[in-house]
Amino acid sequence: MTRRCWFLPQTPDVLGLLRAQVAVTIQGLDAFAAWAGGDTAAAAMVRDAEHRGDVAKRALLGALRAAFVTPLEPEDVFALSRNVDWILDYARDLVSESEVMACAPDAVIAEMAGLLGEAVREINHALNHLATDDDAATAAADAAIQAERRLERAYYNGMGALLGVQDRSERIARRELYRRCTRIGELVIDVAERVVYAVVKQN
Repeated sequence: MTRRCWFLPQTPDVLGLLRAQVAVTIQGLDAFAAWAGGDTAAAAMVRDAEHRGDVAKRALLGALRAAFVTPLEPEDVFALSRNVDWILDYARDLVSESEVMACAPDAVIAEMAGLLGEAVREINHALNHLATDDDAATAAADAAIQAERRLERAYYNGMGALLGVQDRSERIARRELYRRCTRIGELVIDVAERVVYAVVKQN
């Protein structure tokens, strides 16, 4: 009699790979905050992190294609990975635009950069609790959103202060850089709300 053995395909650690991508994003935002605080050499670190983030995203998407089952729906994993990737893309673009416009970051950008790093750390906490502790994951996602709300207040304060800047070129350049920061903040909101949505679908 012939005995047949059936084996399920290996299940890659999709959530672990997503957390690895977020870890690279945190490193990139730490470099972004250092750059915003006046460390011009940190611009290269932002660009390096953006490249490593792309590598991490590709590894995750490869694992997602190979996975037989995943702790979250593939659509949610893909959306989370894509928006996390865009966070670093936008940070790199902001650095490049600042350099092209010869407009160095100021205290407002430094404050917003710090809040972005805080928000993504909360997203990391949320991902650490996904599929294990729904309440903790939701609370961390909410904390990320609250950090982004503080970023919005910093943005409005900065925009108000620009009314006192006499140099028109500087005023326009800073306004664009401030707006770029808020667009990164919008991505943070998208990621945090996707985490909450993933939790809701599990229940």
